[in-house]
Amino acid sequence: MSTHAAARVAAPTRREQILREAARLFAERGFHGVGVDEIGAAVGISGPGLYRHFPGKDAMLAELLVGISERLLAGGRLRVTEDGASRGGSPEALLDALIEGHIDFALDDRPLITLHDRELDRLRDTDRKRVRQLQRQYVEVWVEVVRALYPGLPEGEARVTVHAVFGLLNSTPHLTRPEALPDREATAALLHRLARGAFAAAAVSG
Repeated sequence: MSTHAAARVAAPTRREQILREAARLFAERGFHGVGVDEIGAAVGISGPGLYRHFPGKDAMLAELLVGISERLLAGGRLRVTEDGASRGGSPEALLDALIEGHIDFALDDRPLITLHDRELDRLRDTDRKRVRQLQRQYVEVWVEVVRALYPGLPEGEARVTVHAVFGLLNSTPHLTRPEALPDREATAALLHRLARGAFAAAAVSG
C-alpha cells in the first residue's frame, strides 16, 4: 500500500469530513455557488455548527489548497527517502515512486485539482504565496530525481517536463465519462506509462 493510500485507512475526523465535502461542492458548483448550510448538511450538522471548526468558507478554501500542497511536498520527500530506499534507491525507482504518489493524488483527489485551477486566486495573498512556494519546492524534488536518471537533460528542460507531466496527470477531472475508462489499477498503470514516456522523450532531445 502506498503512503498516500495508507493515510486514508483511518476514519476521517469531522474536520476532514467537512473539508472533503466542501472540496466536492466547491468543485461542482464554484466557491460562491455553495453556502455554509449546504456544506453542513453534507456532513450532517447545521451550517452554524461549521463555525466550531472553521471561521468561514474562506478558511476552508485556504486549508484545502495550502493543505494539499503541503501533503504533496511531504509525500514527495518521503517517497524519495523511504519508498526509494525500499526499492534500492536508484533514480529510476525514485521517479517511479514519485509518479505513483502523484497518480494517487490525481485519481483520489480530483475535486482538489478542479478547486486549485478555479479558485486559487480567491486566496489571500499570504496563502496564495504559500501555495506557490510549496509547489515550487515540490517541482524541485522531481527535477533532482529526473536529472539523476537523465543527467544529459538540462535543468530548465527537466523543469518544463515535470510541469508537463503534472498537467498530464492532473487532467483526470476532465475525464467526464468514468464508465468509459479502465478500472483504477489499469488507469493508474496507463498514466504511469505516459509519464515515464514523457520523461524519456524529453531525455532523447536532451
